[in-house]
Formats: sequence, structure tokens, C-alpha cells
Amino acid sequence: MSVILYVGLVLLTGGERLFELSVSKRNAAAAFARGGTEYGRGHFPWMVTLHTGLLLACIAEVVVLNRPFVPGLGWPMLVIALLCQAGRYWIIHSLGSQWNTRVIVVPGAGRIAQGPYRWAWLPHPNYLLVAVEGIALPLVHTAWMTALGFTVLNAVLLLGFRIPTENRALRQLA
Repeated sequence: MSVILYVGLVLLTGGERLFELSVSKRNAAAAFARGGTEYGRGHFPWMVTLHTGLLLACIAEVVVLNRPFVPGLGWPMLVIALLCQAGRYWIIHSLGSQWNTRVIVVPGAGRIAQGPYRWAWLPHPNYLLVAVEGIALPLVHTAWMTALGFTVLNAVLLLGFRIPTENRALRQLA
């Protein structure tokens, strides 16, 4: 029964990501209509692949390797995963029409300084939440190999490509 509930959780997470992509697509189209320039287009397909792979691997590891639900680990990880989701919505709300899954700079747009973006010590709160969620969601049902694999690949993608790209793009707003 716990496997069915877990698969449901992962599928709901996937459905939520599809909803986010529709919001992102709308916001990106509006940004381009206002003269926005996209940065880092080359690494974007890798991000999509990694995040899709996370969801598929969560299910595969639990089903194929018969990972158990361990309440002492699973319940706290579920709470953390849900808190990360709430944080994502806070970020999306804070960025408003400037939020999307791509890195797009609109000439004359100001840098957001509300919500979690008001804290200078946390320049990329979304990526922190993604990293934590990438550990928590698999560990809800002890999919530790998925948590580890996603964490390593996500770190390479974020630290090697996405964050430097976004930092270069944000300097255009200064």
C-alpha cells in the first residue's frame, strides 16, 4: 500500500511540475514580447532531463528494488518535501511574472527584492529548495540511490552551468 501512495505522491509532483511549466511558458512568452534575452539555452534540456529522471527514478527504485517505507525516515522526508513545495510557491509568487524555468532578462526590469529574494545571503533560494527536495522526495520511500544520484548530477548542473549563467544574466539588471 505504501508503494501505491508513494507512486501517487511522485505522480502528483510530476503533475504539479507540468502546471509550473505552463506558468513558465506564459511568463517566458511575455518576457520575450517585452524584449527579453535568454541565457543558458544549451543547458536547459539537461535540466529538464534531470528533473524528469528524478521522478522516474524515484518510482523505479522503489518498485524494482523493493525499497521499504521506513516511518522514522519517510515521514520527516515527506514533511520536508511538502515544505519545499510550499517554498517553491513562495518563490513563484515573489517573482511574479518574472518567474520561469529559463533564464530571461527583460531590459529595464528590476531585480526582485521581496520574499526570499530580500535576503542577500541567499541569492538563489529556488536552487536550495530543489537540492533539498531532490534528497527528500526519494527518501520518503528510502530511494537512497536516486537521492544520491540526483544530488550529484544536480550539483554539477547547478554549480557548473545554471548558477553561473544566472549570475551573468542578473548582472544585466544592475
